[in-house]
Amino acid sequence: MTELHIRSNRRNEMIDITQDIHRLVSEEKITDGFVILYVPHTTAGITINEGADPSVQQDIIHTLEKLVPEQASYHHAEGNSDAHIKASLLGSSVTVLIKKGKLVLGTWQSIFFYEGDGPRNRTIYIHITSRK
Repeated sequence: MTELHIRSNRRNEMIDITQDIHRLVSEEKITDGFVILYVPHTTAGITINEGADPSVQQDIIHTLEKLVPEQASYHHAEGNSDAHIKASLLGSSVTVLIKKGKLVLGTWQSIFFYEGDGPRNRTIYIHITSRK
């Protein structure tokens, strides 16, 4: 298992980690298999979505902020309740197939780490498995 360490710069942010994952898969020299990406944080998540147009990431953040505002009457009173809910909506893991040594992603797809309570140092666990 590999760890990817990243630093978020804003409270709510989407960080494109696609090239980092491409590099790790390439280093493993796996022809066919899959990679599991897991975020062990309760105020962060991971998702796959369009990476070509940055306004898509802005729209996702804006929509999450509208659905789950930072200031609301939450039972959890540590000031980051919204981040817990946003992270739950996005999820804590994704699986991406590997075919002929490359990630199987659509033309416009990228892998994004979502930060909901930054800025912080974060870790993503990565498990790459080869088809036998």
